[in-house]
Amino acid sequence: MADQDNPAFGEQMVFGPFCLSPGARLLTRDGQPVEIGGRSFDLLVALAEQPGRVLSKRELLRRVWPDVVVEDGSLRFHMAGLRKILGEGGKAGEGGKAGEGGGAGEGDQGGGARYIATQVGVGYAFVAPVERPAEAGSPPDVTTPKVAEGFTTNIPPPLPHLIGRERDVELLLNRVVDTPIFTIAGPAGVGKTSLMVEIGHRLTARFAGDAAFVDFGMLENPSLVPPMIAGAMGISVHSGDPAAVILGHLRDRPFLLLLDNCEHVVEQAAEIVERITEAAPQVRIVTTSREPLRVRGEHVHRLDALDYPEDPEGMTRAQLLAYPAVQLFCERARAADSALEIDAEDARLIAGMCLRLDGMALPIELAAVRVAAHGVAATARQIGERFSLAWAGRRTAQPRQQTLRAALDWSYDLLSPAERTVLDRLSVFVGPFSIDAAIYVVSDATLGSDEVAASFDELTAKSLISPNRLRGTGTYRLLEMTRAYAKEKLAGRGPEELRATTRRHAAFFLTELEAIAAQDAAAFQDPRSFRPQLGNIRSALDWSFGPEGDLKLAVRLAAASLRVFLNLSHLVECRTWAARAIAALEPEQRGSAMELELQSALGIALMFTRGNSSEAGAALTRALEIGTALEDRWGQLCTLARLHIFHERIGEYEVAMRHAERAVEIAEAIGEPEALAVAYSLSGISHHLAGDQTRARHDLERALAASPPSERSRTIAFGFDHRNRSTIALARTLWLSGEPMAARALAEQAVREAAGLDHPVTHCIALIWAFSVYLWMGEMALVDQTLAAFTDSAQVNALGPYIAAAGGFRGEVAVERGDHAAAVLALQESLSLLRAARYDLLTTPFSIALARGLAAEGRLQDARQVVDATITRCTANEERIALPELLRIKAAIVGAASANGAGAARALLEEARSLARDQGARAWELRAALDLAATLVQEGKAHEARALVEQARHDMSRPAQDRDLGRAETLLASLS
Repeated sequence: MADQDNPAFGEQMVFGPFCLSPGARLLTRDGQPVEIGGRSFDLLVALAEQPGRVLSKRELLRRVWPDVVVEDGSLRFHMAGLRKILGEGGKAGEGGKAGEGGGAGEGDQGGGARYIATQVGVGYAFVAPVERPAEAGSPPDVTTPKVAEGFTTNIPPPLPHLIGRERDVELLLNRVVDTPIFTIAGPAGVGKTSLMVEIGHRLTARFAGDAAFVDFGMLENPSLVPPMIAGAMGISVHSGDPAAVILGHLRDRPFLLLLDNCEHVVEQAAEIVERITEAAPQVRIVTTSREPLRVRGEHVHRLDALDYPEDPEGMTRAQLLAYPAVQLFCERARAADSALEIDAEDARLIAGMCLRLDGMALPIELAAVRVAAHGVAATARQIGERFSLAWAGRRTAQPRQQTLRAALDWSYDLLSPAERTVLDRLSVFVGPFSIDAAIYVVSDATLGSDEVAASFDELTAKSLISPNRLRGTGTYRLLEMTRAYAKEKLAGRGPEELRATTRRHAAFFLTELEAIAAQDAAAFQDPRSFRPQLGNIRSALDWSFGPEGDLKLAVRLAAASLRVFLNLSHLVECRTWAARAIAALEPEQRGSAMELELQSALGIALMFTRGNSSEAGAALTRALEIGTALEDRWGQLCTLARLHIFHERIGEYEVAMRHAERAVEIAEAIGEPEALAVAYSLSGISHHLAGDQTRARHDLERALAASPPSERSRTIAFGFDHRNRSTIALARTLWLSGEPMAARALAEQAVREAAGLDHPVTHCIALIWAFSVYLWMGEMALVDQTLAAFTDSAQVNALGPYIAAAGGFRGEVAVERGDHAAAVLALQESLSLLRAARYDLLTTPFSIALARGLAAEGRLQDARQVVDATITRCTANEERIALPELLRIKAAIVGAASANGAGAARALLEEARSLARDQGARAWELRAALDLAATLVQEGKAHEARALVEQARHDMSRPAQDRDLGRAETLLASLS
């Protein structure tokens, strides 16, 4: 934050033997008028009003020549004349040197005082103490600096609204008064100066107005640190030890000293600060720096970035605007364009920009200013396409804060050669990295690991590396603007160094991933442990497969990283990298365990993202061939599990059954409970879909008994969680077996556990079959809740076949609610999409719902065609689970089609009852019995109808929640 012009110093300013009266445009020396030109007088006023502050040449030109365009030479000419008038380096009129390079601390060439310091290439600072008399015309008291009424100080004006720093302000206000030295440390642009200025104004009254602000921002000569402090305090220094004079004034009095931008003069600042804190116990010092001063008694407050939403999608405008980073962006954008309106979409774009800018105040302000010219959307695109270090900010800001590049140049120029090399090479990391990763990637023959570690510590202390302060993480990162800057520097070092550094980066993550996979697959069970490293893994893969990369390393890296992408359900990426790696396999790698891993991952990823294509089947079949040739039993079992669901989904239930039988053989050869759990899960599901609910229940219960608790390590090995799939399949089996309450409880458990796994494919499988249980029971509230969760998960994770299936589920719901026209359209569209994707697992229940919808609309012939075609297909492919229900639906259609259809309908219902009883599907038997009983009642055979329903519901649980059992109870009550 730049100081502003501060005319509040009064009408007279006294320094040394001089008295300056701006209002009277008079300069006197020892009471006698001094001849001075108008421009030189204005220069003197501008400098003396802000002692200790470096004013840029631009500021001085604007102040002294507001309406005239002049060259820097005019400024130098008048500055030389002013120095001559003041007698710098000697007494006025006695040949004292008044050259452009003179300044305090540069040598007392003629024994005279120094008033003006030059910062080459930057500007000038008035370094002599300036005092104001208590009353005009009275001699100044040169022993103690006076403060005007209202505690007027040289502290710059505070911001009108300091956003997002309430906790920082509260902490510092409570602790500064009791702490000798407090350093506010943080990276460039985080807002350290603004916070210190706010603290200074809040605490001035506590020190009775005795406070001074010193900005070292444009100071290049470190020896000027003490004179600048003295000048800001209003202390006259006539000795060669300004620090001793400062201590003499501060030894026995309270004083608040604010030292801004100490990082480039840190040694000199630390020296004088330590002297002050030791000799003046009532003085309180607050400093800002990109690194701590490291002096005795120093307390450090690390200033973090402003809070910003990490996932703006789905948040409301009010929620987004509650974040300080978003508030700051909006405030600065509105200041640049008062007519700016920010709607919910704009707020999301702004939140995304704040995320990209790491919540850093300076970059946010620079980006916000661009909104006035380009709009929110265009600015967001610019930030997304490239991170510009050259965007300009306020003209009145200090040069080092007018662009991000200038701010970073400031820090970079202070680094040692080794620190610069380390920072540049760290730019290859995308996101967080550990100290071990940094040393591995940065070290080479020219830079040893010890030197890297030492430089790493220094860069962290200087706030160029940001540590993650959450306990147990042990990770670091470069802020986005720092990384963009360092990346440019690394590219400037030449292609060889860039390639070598990037290769070490890829090699490090290959080593890490292969080591973890070799140690324990359970290391992958928690996605959070690898999610932060996705950026680094992707970057390493991009480089490895790129024109400057290494294909051998790329194939190994792809194979090792597929577990991560499967673990996090990034199936599209898994598919992409697996396909590229398979294409790059060398002849000797064909048929290896690596190809098995790649083919198996490719098959499961293709299946869940693009449907059950022939490519998916070919990849899984190839993986099984490799596993068999390698005699890798676990590899075969994993691949059989994936092939089982593949053939099940494309409607080849007989093939799926054979895979299940082979899986049981291999699992028994392995002899481990987990292997048996997987195999019997496959077997149980196959028998469930084949219509043998008794065998299905036996195998599924055996699978669950042998299954360990669900873990992500097992989920990624098979593509989904087998224990969860066994649980939800058993829930359906229990409902069909006549135990609806147990089925509901198990379905709810399966959905809850699947959600806890945070694995979308497993979650979707649980939701699909839980939906069927709730729909069969007539629990429409649970149906709606399940459908909403399924639709959201399918869309968020780009699971194409499941997105198509969601329309069919909506059609089933519409049938239940009597909206038959909408149901027919939704079901027909979904069935078309699913068949195109070769996803036939859900086509049978959707076809049943479609037939019901068509019949309800009076389209009985169309309904009959749908039912007959579905019966034919289910009989041919051994999907016998729904045959009793299909026969029941056909009976209703046949009975409604003609007055003579009652006999045929009764025969179909009897066939449905018999088949359901053979399958152990008592729920289907009850439905057929209820329809048949209704027919008997119409014929006046109430006694037969009652006996029929009682027999069907015998030994079945009878909760009111199940729709069919409720119908049975109502019918029996009416018949009694």
